[in-house]
Amino acid sequence: MIRVAAIDCGTNSVRLLIADIGHDRLTDVERRMEIVRLGQGVDKTGRLAPEALERTFAAMRGYAELVERHGAGAIRVVATSATRDATNRQEFVDGVRGIFGVEPEVVTGDEEAELSFTGATHDLVHFSFETGLPTPEGTRPPYLVVDIGGGSTEFVLGMTHAEAGISVDIGCVRLTERHLRDAGDPPSAEAIEAVTADIDDALDRVAAEVPVERALTLVGLAGSVTTVAGIALGLPEYDPKKIHHARITAHDVHEIAQRLLGMTGAQRAAIPVMHPGRADVIGTGALILDRVMARYGFGEVVVSERDILDGIAWSAAKS
Repeated sequence: MIRVAAIDCGTNSVRLLIADIGHDRLTDVERRMEIVRLGQGVDKTGRLAPEALERTFAAMRGYAELVERHGAGAIRVVATSATRDATNRQEFVDGVRGIFGVEPEVVTGDEEAELSFTGATHDLVHFSFETGLPTPEGTRPPYLVVDIGGGSTEFVLGMTHAEAGISVDIGCVRLTERHLRDAGDPPSAEAIEAVTADIDDALDRVAAEVPVERALTLVGLAGSVTTVAGIALGLPEYDPKKIHHARITAHDVHEIAQRLLGMTGAQRAAIPVMHPGRADVIGTGALILDRVMARYGFGEVVVSERDILDGIAWSAAKS
C-alpha cells in the first residue's frame, strides 16, 4: 500500500486528495476543495490574474501542510484548462514548485480526459469486469464520461479504459464570463441563447470526434453535475455519499437548469447544497449538462463523486 497526494488545479477550484492505494482500492485520508477562481478573466485576457494566483497559492500552502503531516510517499500536481490557456503560466509553475517541491504538470486536454475517465469509472470497471458482478445501479459500459469544468468540458468514451476523447472550451466559468457577466440578474434570454449556441457548436465537434452513440451509460463529473444532483435529490445539505452514483433524469436536469438560469444570484446562493463559490456559474454548468443529454439522447446521468482527482491519485501510485 502507498499513500499518495493528488492536487487538481482547475479553472474554478483547487482540490486535494490524500489517499491510501493498494489491492485496487483507494481509501480517502483527506479530501479538500477550495474555490479560488484561478481562471478569472483568462478567456478575455489570456493571462492568470495576480490576485487569482495568490488565492490559489494560499490554498496550496495549506494543502502542503496536510501532505507533510500525513506523510504522503508520492505527490502529483496537475493543472488543467485555465493554466493551459495562460501566456504567463510559468508564474504558476514556479509558485507551485516552491510550495510542494515538485514540478506541476500542465496537462493537455487529452491527458485530462484520460485522468477523468480513470477516476470516474475505476470502481464501475473493476466491480463488473474483475468480479463478474453487475455494475452499481445497473450501469453498463461503454461509458461516456463528461467532466464539466470551469474552463473546459471533457468527453471520454470507453469500456475499461479511455478509447476516444476530446476536450472542448465550454466550461461553466468561461461561458459565464463570456456571455452572462453583464447580462442582468437573472440573465437575459438573449445571453442564455448565446451560451446555448456556444455549447451546441462544441457538441457538434464532440460528435465528429467521439462515437457518443455507442455509449450505454452517461457518467457526469465535477461540481456543476454534483450540485445539480444535490438539488434534484432535495438534499438539505451537500452529502457526497448520497450524490455518488445517484441517477438523475434528463427531465429533472432540464427543469433545474431552467430554474437556475431564471434565478437571481442571491436565490441561487440560498440553495442548501450550493457552494458559495459556485452560485454565479451553476446555471451555465447545468445548461451544459442539459444540452449534452438532449443532444445525445441520454435519459439519465449517473453522477460520480470520483473524478479527475482520483485519476491523478491512481496515476501517482503507479509512477
